[in-house]
Amino acid sequence: MTLEQLYALIGPDMKAVDAVIRDRLYSDVALVRQVAEYIIGSGGKRMRPALVLLAAGALGYEGVRHHEMAAVVEFIHTATLLHDDVVDESALRRGRDTANAAFGNAASVLVGDFLYSRAFQMMVAVDNMRVMQVLSDATNIIAEGEVLQLMNCHDADVDEARYMQVIHYKTAKLFEAAAQLGAILGQATPEVERALAVYGMHLGTAFQLIDDVLDYSGQEADTGKHLGDDLAEGKPTLPLIYVMQHGTPEQAACVRKAIEEGGRDDFPLVIEAIRHSGALEHARARAVQEAELAKQAIQCLGDSHYKKALLQLPLFAVERNH
Repeated sequence: MTLEQLYALIGPDMKAVDAVIRDRLYSDVALVRQVAEYIIGSGGKRMRPALVLLAAGALGYEGVRHHEMAAVVEFIHTATLLHDDVVDESALRRGRDTANAAFGNAASVLVGDFLYSRAFQMMVAVDNMRVMQVLSDATNIIAEGEVLQLMNCHDADVDEARYMQVIHYKTAKLFEAAAQLGAILGQATPEVERALAVYGMHLGTAFQLIDDVLDYSGQEADTGKHLGDDLAEGKPTLPLIYVMQHGTPEQAACVRKAIEEGGRDDFPLVIEAIRHSGALEHARARAVQEAELAKQAIQCLGDSHYKKALLQLPLFAVERNH
């Protein structure tokens, strides 16, 4: 199933979210508009705003506040991308030059700050303390995840537990918040709100694990970024951790050297070690486990087309090639 098919149910709502994004991107400062529109307009799966809309729909929400909240989530996500690409010195995202490659690091960082602060202006306008609590907590935890990932770079002794913590903080937390926001807007019971939060966390974890797999198995034309970027940055992602724990001594030594030194010199050898050790199969299996946990979490929801779409999203997350 394609994302277009999944999003058919919320097509008009997604257009309304895009309109909110365009409107709220406005700034009197031309460079702010230019950089923000560049990164927002560069595509992306829009899974996080879609989660807000689908969760709200599953609970029968009929207002328009979910459009604002979906835009807020997308702004927070976009701000993290701007800052990520500067920290990682990335040159390619979604098949285009990164904003930092196109406009410079300073502009990217500062426009990321603009998007964060605009997101907080918008959430304050909703005048719902629970919404503000969920989003402010999520934003803070995401920042901690970024720092954790930075600390893990070039550390070949990172184990699976430490790495999963980075995923939960850095990626899964915003998925969790997005699903939770839909529940809050739909005035869900605490139990249902918690169920959707758990769903979002497992969905986001599955999504990131497949991103890790695609960094060593995808096609650049599909993924829209350079293969081996994680290795070049010395990031010990799950496929690499698996090789060091379960590969031959020679494979483990090769991966350890690559993580500690970074760069792409050892990329062909690392790819060979990953593909011959079963590392990609292990990472995919972990992603499938997370997807199943996501689906189990929302069995408590009443039957609806929105629930069906929510159940399909984890399948897309683990079966995609980009």
